[in-house]
Amino acid sequence: MDLKTRLESSLKDAMRAGDDVRKRTIRMAISAIRLAEIEKGSPLDEAGLIDMLQKEVKSRHEAIAEAQHAKRPDLVSASEDEIKVLETFLPQQFTPQELEALARQAIQEANATSPADIGKVIKLLTPRLQGRANGAQAGQLVRKPLQG
Repeated sequence: MDLKTRLESSLKDAMRAGDDVRKRTIRMAISAIRLAEIEKGSPLDEAGLIDMLQKEVKSRHEAIAEAQHAKRPDLVSASEDEIKVLETFLPQQFTPQELEALARQAIQEANATSPADIGKVIKLLTPRLQGRANGAQAGQLVRKPLQG
């Protein structure tokens, strides 16, 4: 079952169960996906759907930071609950060890030796992440050995 179908099915289940947080979160995700499809002019593929969900998770993390700054624990809690719902639809994240191994492999393949080679390494590494890690994590792991 593709991701979009899973989202729509989970929305129906949440509506039947009366789970307001899950229902609201999935509706927002589906709405963001539909908007992206309208802007693109065609349906999103599986990778595009995963990217949209990751953007939604990222926006929730930003909302958490703002809510913490504003001392609003209720908003922090709500955003954390939404992140938990969204993460159930995302692929299993790489462990730090797996991510580090991928970064080392990409560094070797690119024959990278200096910080000037970071772009080449990131270019090799990004397609391998496939929504299972964010670019910031990968960038840190690549920069560390090349700068040290």
